[in-house]
Amino acid sequence: MALLACNPPPQQVRSQAPRSFGRREVFLDGASSIFSRTVALPSSEEKEASLPSMSLQSGHHGGVVGENVWESALLSSRRMLLASPAVYLCLHCSRYSSALALGEPSVAVEDVTPPVFPSGPLFPSEERIVELFAKNTYSVVNIFDVTLRPQLNVTGLVEVPEGNGSGVVWDENGHVVTNYHVVGNALSRNSSPGQVVARVNILASEGIQKTFEGKLIGADRAKDLAVLKVDASLDLLKPINVGQSSALRVGQQCLAIGNPFGFDHTLTVGVISGLNRDIFSQTGVTIGGGIQTDAAINPGNSGGPLLDSKGNLIGINTAIFTRTGTSSGVGFAIPSSTVLRIVPQLIKVGKVVRAGLNVEIASDLIANQLNVRNGALVLQVIGNSLAAKAGLLPTTRGFAGNIVLGDIIVAVNEKPVRSKAELFKALDDYSVGEKIALKIQRGSEILELPLALEEISE
Repeated sequence: MALLACNPPPQQVRSQAPRSFGRREVFLDGASSIFSRTVALPSSEEKEASLPSMSLQSGHHGGVVGENVWESALLSSRRMLLASPAVYLCLHCSRYSSALALGEPSVAVEDVTPPVFPSGPLFPSEERIVELFAKNTYSVVNIFDVTLRPQLNVTGLVEVPEGNGSGVVWDENGHVVTNYHVVGNALSRNSSPGQVVARVNILASEGIQKTFEGKLIGADRAKDLAVLKVDASLDLLKPINVGQSSALRVGQQCLAIGNPFGFDHTLTVGVISGLNRDIFSQTGVTIGGGIQTDAAINPGNSGGPLLDSKGNLIGINTAIFTRTGTSSGVGFAIPSSTVLRIVPQLIKVGKVVRAGLNVEIASDLIANQLNVRNGALVLQVIGNSLAAKAGLLPTTRGFAGNIVLGDIIVAVNEKPVRSKAELFKALDDYSVGEKIALKIQRGSEILELPLALEEISE
């Protein structure tokens, strides 16, 4: 019997594509490569020598399997090479980590600590400002419109809504003066006198804010002023001293205390930058005789006091000229002369008794359309009014339908009037019953018409 030597039947070996490696394997391979000094790449002879057993076991397909294994090994080496910088960056991720090792143990802390010098006494000008603030800060209150609530936004910061402002303690009866627009949202809901329209925070001597309900006493939208009343004890009510705004001069120092952006009792210092400015208030009206200052006035300062260098109230801060919503160095205050004329009336009767002519004056737009470039054109005259009895003529239509212009007021007591706003500004200095002389243009004639002022409705 002949013995035949035979090999087992050859098995088919499929060629596999190089295996892909996951990020975890790449990271671990890369980490291991960092700690290896060098990686010796085998030569072609070493490659062939490393695969003999595989070639014997796999028959004529062994060479293919060997090549696949070697390509996989090379691919892994490339991945380790690419992963090495990433692992290094992970281990050295902080730019400040090297600073942890710095230091000079031989240096004593006392040797590197600079001397601290005592502040010493303040300069006289600083001491005066500090004293003025300490004296008047208790006369300034924070006012919050009851219809608006601070809301917590997503960043965790409390947003201060419009309607938050400041005010001043007017007298020991609990009257507080502020701007109309500070509580305007509540007033727009037809609030009546005695109704709670605001929360008023008063600073106590121990530094604690005490909250009271602010009840409406009276408001004047035309002058952007309002009076509230709080039921606070006498020890909390520190009335502010009122000064004369008529004696102000451009360049003199002034101080503003208020509640900007919710930061209570904030002091800013500046100078009087201008006088007799027209203030375009947030209520939509124009207030004449305004004080301009460069003391920083921001949202929340409205209703707070503007003080002179003696600590006397010379104005109520009311507006800023800005394109960003924050102070730009141009702030305005209602002069104390106006405040003194309006506030007592609001306290007494809840409204302002305003003197006027009881006539309808054409707006600037209508006056321009009718080719009236100078003066205040009278459109209508209320029957049985003092102006009608004095002979003031309204604008009418002729028989042919054409417009016949009425009287054009060009001066009040020799004070020139160039527009409707200037007429109201000129009459604002007079009281009910006072007699004035109007200079009017009737056609081509200039006439003088004496008459008495009467109370006008808002």
